[in-house]
Amino acid sequence: MLPELIVGLVSFVVALILGVLIGILYRKKVAEAEIGSAEEQAKKIVEEGEKLAETKKKEALLEAKEEILRNKNESERELKERRKEISRMENRVTQREETLDRKLENLEKKEETLNKKIKENTELGEEIEALKAQELEVLQKISGYSVQEAKDELLSRIEEEVKHEAAMKIVEIESQLKEEADDKARHIISLAIQRCAADHVSETTVSVVNLPNDDMKGRIIGREGRNIRAIETLTGVDLIIDDTPEAITLSSFDPVRREVARISLEKLISDGRIHPARIEEMVEKAKKEVDASIKQAGDKAIFETGIHGINTELVKLLGRLRYRTSYGQNVLAHSIEVAFLSGIIADELGIDSTLAKRAGLLHDIGKALTGEHEGSHVQLGIDVARKYKENKDVLHAIEAHHGDVEPRTLIAMIVQAADAISAARPGARREDLENYIKRLQKLEEIATSFDGIEKSFAIQAGREIRIMVKPDEVNDDQMVLVAREIVKKIEAELEYPGQIKINVIRESRAVDYAK
Repeated sequence: MLPELIVGLVSFVVALILGVLIGILYRKKVAEAEIGSAEEQAKKIVEEGEKLAETKKKEALLEAKEEILRNKNESERELKERRKEISRMENRVTQREETLDRKLENLEKKEETLNKKIKENTELGEEIEALKAQELEVLQKISGYSVQEAKDELLSRIEEEVKHEAAMKIVEIESQLKEEADDKARHIISLAIQRCAADHVSETTVSVVNLPNDDMKGRIIGREGRNIRAIETLTGVDLIIDDTPEAITLSSFDPVRREVARISLEKLISDGRIHPARIEEMVEKAKKEVDASIKQAGDKAIFETGIHGINTELVKLLGRLRYRTSYGQNVLAHSIEVAFLSGIIADELGIDSTLAKRAGLLHDIGKALTGEHEGSHVQLGIDVARKYKENKDVLHAIEAHHGDVEPRTLIAMIVQAADAISAARPGARREDLENYIKRLQKLEEIATSFDGIEKSFAIQAGREIRIMVKPDEVNDDQMVLVAREIVKKIEAELEYPGQIKINVIRESRAVDYAK
């Protein structure tokens, strides 16, 4: 079996090899035949390509010749058109040259004519100058003025006219602005006054204590006057015991002392035991009551005005103003009134009304310290407000409310106006007769101290002064300046409540006699 199998395999291998060799030979012959066929096809393609290229070459040459011919014809046509255009332009240039030549000839003729006229005008100008010089000499002889003198006179007249017109214009503008400002100010101030109704009037410097009977006067005086001396010593108040039935008058310019004395006397009269030891005890109790009422008055003022955040010490000082008067006007009531007025005016002007009310309430805070410290109430108020860290605008309003410095903020101006409104309100303040007369006399003296013033009259209780000027010394333009100077001097030298109207009057008279 094995030999047969080997023989079969060998036969298979031999047959396989022979099949492969035969396939290779067949493929070789087929490939050679295909290569020959491909070479023949390539030759045909090359020959066809050469023929096609030759044809394309001939066609391209024909197209190029045609294109060259067309371009040549187009160029010749354009050249002809350009030659025609150049010819037309040459004709226009020739025409323009001829026109310019004609114009040049005309200009030369006009120049000659102009030169002749210039020469004639020059000669005429020389003749005019000569005539002018002659006329000037004649005018100088007639007028008696030289040229410089005439110029000075003319400038002087022009200067006077300009001054007059400037003064009239200033008066007109000031009048217009003042009218507009006055209308606006009247509206705001009248609204503020209408909305702030105050009922207090000027206060006096005396208090009256009612007695149950006249026998009590003797008990108050005491043996050899020891009781009345004890009261006056402890309180610093003068007791006036006269023929007034069932009443004793307490006199003092310090309202706090007067209030302590009044409370002490009322307690002594109610208790019935009047002797030096009891008097001392009652005075101490009265002082404590007054201190408590001072704190209460300060708190009430803060509550009424709706202002918060004020230092406790400043509140106490506000309360002390309840017992302080200025020209008879209660300073605490005045401060509250100024606070309300400042707030209303600030609301109308659209600024911080709370800050304005605060400045108005504290503007006279220094008056609570004037009896204990040296200096004006303005400076004392600034110092104490700065000590307790008040707002800088409030400090400036305190400083400027009497015009010691020029107000730089609207708040300061509002407080100044509100202070004047409250002080000038009828019934708010009073003056004694002697000071009143002295103020009127001083007012007239200031007015008559100026040159050109003939007479002056203080009227309306010193609220207005009418001044008669000499018409031959003060003209209409100078009246404005005179009024301003008088205002400045009054503000610098005189103290007065409210404001004073300066009314300057110039009268022209013509006198003649019928004979």
